Order: sequence, then C-alpha cells, then structure tokens
Amino acid sequence: MHSSNWQKFFKEEAPRYLDNCFTKNTEFEIRFLIDELGLKEGDHILDIGCGTGRHSLGLAKEKMNVTGIDLSHDMLGIARQKAQELGQNITFIQGNASKIRLDKQFDHAICICEGAFGLFEEGVEPFKYHIDILKNVNFMLKPDGRFLMTVLNGFKKIREHTDGDISKGIFDSLTISSTMEMELSDGFKVEVHEKGFLPYELTQMLNETGFSIINLWGGSACEWNKQPLKLDEYEIMVISRKI
Repeated sequence: MHSSNWQKFFKEEAPRYLDNCFTKNTEFEIRFLIDELGLKEGDHILDIGCGTGRHSLGLAKEKMNVTGIDLSHDMLGIARQKAQELGQNITFIQGNASKIRLDKQFDHAICICEGAFGLFEEGVEPFKYHIDILKNVNFMLKPDGRFLMTVLNGFKKIREHTDGDISKGIFDSLTISSTMEMELSDGFKVEVHEKGFLPYELTQMLNETGFSIINLWGGSACEWNKQPLKLDEYEIMVISRKI
C-alpha cells in the first residue's frame, strides 16, 4: 500500500504522540463531549481521525459503542493495543476520511485535534477534499445527530505568514493553506500541507453538506471554554447537527 506523506509523518510521531502537552486533558475533554453532545450510555459514536484513540477509549469507558477511523496504521496500532489492555471492544478502521463510508449510522460524531480535517496531500484540491469528508460524516450520521469538530483557525494562519511566504510557496492565501517540510529520523524529508478555516467558510461548507451549526467557539486544546473565537487562537470548535 502506498504511504502518503502524512502517514510517513505519523509513523514516526505515533510512539511519542501522547507525550504532547495537548493530550493531557483527556478526562475533561471526554466530559465536555458528553455534556455538549448529550451523549448517553449505549450511543454509537464515530471518531474521525481517532489517532491513538484517547477519545475513543474515554467514550468506551463511559459505555458507548465507538468506531474510530484514522489514516495512520501506526497510530491505530497503539489505539488497538490500549483497547485490548483495557478490555474494550472498539472498532478501529484504517481509511481516508474523504473516501470511507461505513454501512452504519451513528448517533453522533467527533473529529478533534486535526486528526483528519485540515491535513491534506500534495495535488489534492483542499476544498473538495474537506467537503468530501463532511459529506461522508453526514451520510454516516442519524438524522439530528450532532457533530463536534475542531479545525485550525484560518485567522491565525493568515496572521502568522507574510507576503514573502506566499512568494516562496510556503503559504497559499487563496486556500489558507501552508506547506511544511519535515525531516524524519532517517533523514528523509516529507512535505505536508495543512489548511486553516474561517468561520464563514466553515458555515458554508457545513450548510452545503447537510449540517446546521449550533455553536462556534474558540476551541484550542486545553482551552475548551466556549468563548468567542480570538484571532490568534490555534483552533476553532464547531458543533453542528445533521439536518
């Protein structure tokens, strides 16, 4: 199977992913998800871009039926191992969120910490790619199902780049996307791309794919405080529902 550059990056990142500071507030985040989405025991939850499964594991602990999807075989390997150690029956599936549609409908869905939304490959048209993800999520949700996602804040991405970055091809002002070259431990370099989003753009994309926005806040990791979005905040949090 051909490995994308993001897969190569997460292969190296997987063993140390849980050392990142933004992974240390999981218990609070699980309670936040339960409260804001109105989750209850027995609900079927879809975790898109589940990574090492920290939210999937936390929701399963609360007796929910969880299915996690992620592009990275290596991140999923850690998730499966942790689920086995905890005796949890979680379905983990490797797949591209823009292409995968499961023959099952879920009560609610989450996509957190840029596990899928915002990361794309060279040659991929970012608008279509992310619209396809939203279409697939909508297809897999039951009517009135809620969808909570965090995405990179486009305002911050614009403010941290310069006209020089545009001329160098580091930043694309049309798509609000940046290009980064990352060197792996073996010296191999991979070029990866990530996109920021503006509130109006997110609203249009969600409406176009069958969602209605309930709330939009600033939502950076460790600061899920339901406050108005700040221009330099790292992430935007959106809660929507399937129409």
